[in-house]
Amino acid sequence: MLADRIEGKWIDAFAAVFTLCKVAPGESVAILSETQSRALNVHIAELALQRLGARPFHVVVPTPPQDAPVPVRSTGASAALTGQDAAIAALAASGLVVDLTVEGLLHAPELPRIIAGGARMLMISNEHPDALERLLPQPRDKDRVREAVSRIRAATEMTVTSAAGTDLKVAMKGASTVGVWGWCDRPGSVAHWPAGLVVSFPAAHSVNGTLVLDAGDINLTFKRYLERPVRLTIVDDYVTEIEGEGTDAELTRRYLAAWGDKEAYAVAHVGFGMNAGARYEALTMYDQRETNGTEVRAYSGNFLFSTGANEFAGRFTKGHFDIPVRGCTIALDGEPVVMDGELIEALR
Repeated sequence: MLADRIEGKWIDAFAAVFTLCKVAPGESVAILSETQSRALNVHIAELALQRLGARPFHVVVPTPPQDAPVPVRSTGASAALTGQDAAIAALAASGLVVDLTVEGLLHAPELPRIIAGGARMLMISNEHPDALERLLPQPRDKDRVREAVSRIRAATEMTVTSAAGTDLKVAMKGASTVGVWGWCDRPGSVAHWPAGLVVSFPAAHSVNGTLVLDAGDINLTFKRYLERPVRLTIVDDYVTEIEGEGTDAELTRRYLAAWGDKEAYAVAHVGFGMNAGARYEALTMYDQRETNGTEVRAYSGNFLFSTGANEFAGRFTKGHFDIPVRGCTIALDGEPVVMDGELIEALR
C-alpha cells in the first residue's frame, strides 16, 4: 500500500514539470480540482508552484452527480465545470491551469473557453505520485513525438495488422492528429502528464476491418489484462460484432450495450505509445483506485485504440474504452512506424 504522505521528491517532480511549462515567478497559476480529486496531488502542486515563485490559487468545484447507467472511467472529459461560468472565467484569466479533476478536461467542452485567451493547460492524470515521479517528461520526447505527428499528418492511410488476426484500415484524410510530450510552454497549449504518445481522431466513415484484442492486451476502462481473445468487427467506424468466449468478451458486450447509444460503439481515436519509461506491466503494481492507467496508454510500441466520443467526426458519448494492443505492425501509406510492437529506429 502506498502512503498518502507528501514527499520532497514528489515536490521536486512536480516542480520539474512546471519548469518545463515555463512557470515564471509571480505568474498566476490556477489549480483546478473537484471534491473527489486526489488531495495528495493538489497539495503537492501548490507546494511545487510556490517553490518556483508562482502565485497559485485554487478553484475547487463539487464533483457532479452521476448520470450514467454504468460507472464512467478515464474519459478525459470531466463534467465538473458544467455550468460553472465563474470558475471558467477564473481559469481563463490565469497563465497556467493545472487540471487535477478526476477525469480531466482534455475532451471537455469547456476547454476551448479556458485556453482561448492564451492560458496554458497541464492535465495531471489521476495517478498516485509514485507513478508520476517515474514518468517525468524528457526533453528529447518533444522532437520524437513531433516527428511521429508529422508522419501521420502526411499519410493518407494507416493500416494495423498483427499475428493475432488484426487487419484494420484507417483513412487519414481529414483526421485530426495530436502528439503529447508532457508539458505546455506556449500560450493556448494543452498537455498531459504522464505523456509520450500520438493519437489521431479520424473523420467520419474512415475506419474498417478487424481488431483482435488478444490475451494480455488491456482494457483500461476495466483496468484489466484480457485473459481470452476478443474479436471486434468494425464497419464504417462502428463496432458491429464482438466475438469471443469468457469474461472479457462478456464485459465488453455488456458495457457497450448498457449505454443504449450507438455512438458508444464508434471509433474515437487511434495511435501509438512512445514513452520508453512507461511499463506495460504497471497495472499489476497498483490498486485500482491508485491508478488511472495513463502509463499503460503510453508504453512504447502499443497500438492505442479507443471507442467513444470523437468530436472531429461529430460523435459524442460518455461511453469510452481505451485499449492498448500489443504486437501490432502500424504502417502509414505502407511504411511501418511500429513493427510487431516495436517503434522503428527513427522514432526511438
